[in-house]
Parts: sequence; structure tokens; C-alpha cells
Amino acid sequence: MTTGTTDVLQHAPAPDAATTADETGAFAERVFGAVLGMMEMQAVYLGDRLGWYAALAERGPMTPGELAAATGTAPRYAREWLEHQAVSGYLTVDNPAAPADERRYTLPAAHAPVLADQESLYYLAPLARFLTASSQQSQALLEAYRTGGGVSWEQFGTDAREAQAAQNRPLFLHALCQELLPMAPEIDARLRAGARVADIGCGFGWSAIGLAKGYPAVTVDGFDVDRPSIEAAERLAARHGVTDRV
Repeated sequence: MTTGTTDVLQHAPAPDAATTADETGAFAERVFGAVLGMMEMQAVYLGDRLGWYAALAERGPMTPGELAAATGTAPRYAREWLEHQAVSGYLTVDNPAAPADERRYTLPAAHAPVLADQESLYYLAPLARFLTASSQQSQALLEAYRTGGGVSWEQFGTDAREAQAAQNRPLFLHALCQELLPMAPEIDARLRAGARVADIGCGFGWSAIGLAKGYPAVTVDGFDVDRPSIEAAERLAARHGVTDRV
């Protein structure tokens, strides 16, 4: 008499070939969808870095030529990007029957906070910068996984550090002191009474700035191993008028 794993395997139902094929097909669709998503993120990166989303949000419907002129970019590539964004559902086309160079493209009001409003809690465009920064270090990441080494924040460069700051900014300026910390009454009371806070890994300093603006009696010391981030944090603290306490 067989026991244990052998017994279980002998009595297990045979795999259904049709079910397996369906599951394989569904998983293939998932992976292909991820590929399409990565391609969309590459387009989001272009729209973010070239100022195309910002121009559409500020000026309204634009032709490829108008967008290119407003942002100092090439009309041909502006048109191709606009067409891709329309097909992907990020933008709409006001006059699709018109010749390609005369079509006017609109950034829908519901999409603008996600792609163009740096103060919105829905703002997600910086995530495309993270993916781009990571892909640029693919060889270094492969070596790190082989050897157990690492890839430094400095190696990931400007895209990564700016993405981190831009993604955190709305949360730290508009929710940290207004919604999140008040949910911990003892901490909130301590900060309101006056405290000295160590902000470890402060990056561009949005957390420190947010704390200083939200709690006027607080002093914040920001620390980071990345010198360009600290330099940016100092400039931003000065711009927000909190250098006496940050």
C-alpha cells in the first residue's frame, strides 16, 4: 500500500488539457498586457519629460504643430505621440476625420490630475521615470543579482531622484499633516506642542517641508546620503520659507 505523496499523486485527477490550455492562454494574455503597459509607460515618460501633458492641460486642445511649437519639440514626433496616446485612451481627438496634422487632441479633465497636476494626490506620471531609471541600469542590476552587490541611488541618477520627490510631494504637502498624522493623536499632539524631528532619507525634503508647514512649532533635521538630493532640499526649503526650522 502506497502512502504520503505517492498515494496523493496516484489518486489525483488527471489534468484537463482544455483547462490547462485556457489557463496558459489567460496567462499569456496577462504577460502581453504587461508588455503593452510598459510601452504605455514609455509614452508617459515622453509626455511627462517633454512637457506635452503640461501643455495640453494648460492650453487645451492642440494640433501636433501647436504642441510642438509650445514645447520646442519635433512636429512629426509630437504627432506620432499624440496618435499613440489617443489610441491608448489617454487623450481624445476632437476631429478624427481631419488630416493628421489638423487633428486637435485633448487631455481629458479626469486624466489631468494623474498626468499633469504635480500637487494632486492622484499624480502618477513620475512612476514612468522610475521605470526608465531602472531600465537604464539593467546591466548593473544583472551583475548585482549575480554577485550579491548593489546599484546605488547615485547610479540610478536624475530620473530616479526626481521621480521619488515628485511622487512624494503631494502626499507630504497635502495629506501628511492634514490627514495621516492626526490619525495618531499622541504623535499629533506632540508635534503641535513642539518637537525636533529627524527625517532620515529626506530626499528633496518634501516630508521635512510638509512637517514644518503643518506644525509651526516643529524643527526638522533632514539627512540623506545623496548630495544632489540634499542640495535640492535646501533650495526647496528656502522657496517655502522654512529654512529657520528645516
